[in-house]
Amino acid sequence: MAKIKHHIDINCDMGESYGQFKLGNDELLFPFISSCSIACGFHGGDPFHIEKTIKNAIHHKVQIGAHPSYPDLQGFGRRPMSVPFAELKSIIKYQVAAVKGLTEANGGTISYVKPHGALYNSVAVNTDEALIVMEAIQEIDPNLAIMGLAGSNFEQLAHQHNVNFISEGFADRRYLPSGQLMPRSMPNALIKDTITAMQQVKSMVFDKKVKTDDGMKSLSVDSICIHGDNPLALELVKAIHLAAQKDGFIIRSSLKV
Repeated sequence: MAKIKHHIDINCDMGESYGQFKLGNDELLFPFISSCSIACGFHGGDPFHIEKTIKNAIHHKVQIGAHPSYPDLQGFGRRPMSVPFAELKSIIKYQVAAVKGLTEANGGTISYVKPHGALYNSVAVNTDEALIVMEAIQEIDPNLAIMGLAGSNFEQLAHQHNVNFISEGFADRRYLPSGQLMPRSMPNALIKDTITAMQQVKSMVFDKKVKTDDGMKSLSVDSICIHGDNPLALELVKAIHLAAQKDGFIIRSSLKV
């Protein structure tokens, strides 16, 4: 019997530098990823850095996604916000349209949209907000996929509405028994060493499971995120590539046929 070929998308949040504030090592990370989620200016990023990131993604043949957030530049989009749904819908459309337009102006296309930060966590559990975000994305382009938390309510809603959903896991975040990400306010929320992160990556790729406080939880993912602002990001993506060569899994974009 032929050996099953495992494959996984490696995505990174990018384009988050703003004005004189540099965030992440985007240029160094590009050769090691297959997708990038590009900030849209509301939590990070400005027109110059967004377009620069798009050009790099096209050059490296990396799948492009828009990474919209709540309007929270000061809090890097990681603070919960209560935004009227009609306003939130316009906010999402504005951000996605900006990245889509800049990408197309440079001869590329965007493939998906991934909410950022507090918005990402909210739509994973809040049905009404998730539907508004999904509607906004569909109104910009019904062919866009949505990337979100694997196993979440958001994933179920997308399937119910026949929206292509990219289920995402995280290399550098710990999980609660519920399958939600451990809040950053908790002391062990971030995985700060490459060995532990790689154990989590391999568990998701080969076993379709992730470790929580009360044992292992089933988790089927299409894409694994490495946060671009994580100081270990470059070390981690290099380790994933070495593991792929050694253990025989394939790194490729999530929407590849």
